[in-house]
Amino acid sequence: MVAGGANGAFATPLTPFRYEAQAQRHCPADTVVWLDFRKGVYYARRQKRYGQGSNGSFACLEEVRSNGYRRSLLGVR
Repeated sequence: MVAGGANGAFATPLTPFRYEAQAQRHCPADTVVWLDFRKGVYYARRQKRYGQGSNGSFACLEEVRSNGYRRSLLGVR
């Protein structure tokens, strides 16, 4: 028997992509976000920092959330 963490949940493996289209092909039913590894946050398409910076990658929202990254509130209205 294989046990998960303290709550028994497993994180989905995070697959980062260089290009947005690659991420969308990987998870066609999910939302693609920009993940900033240095800050530990992700940005949605409508946010100013989406796709910017050299410390990030495109990734699928569900994978990002299951790996403990949090949503950036910068630029959210």
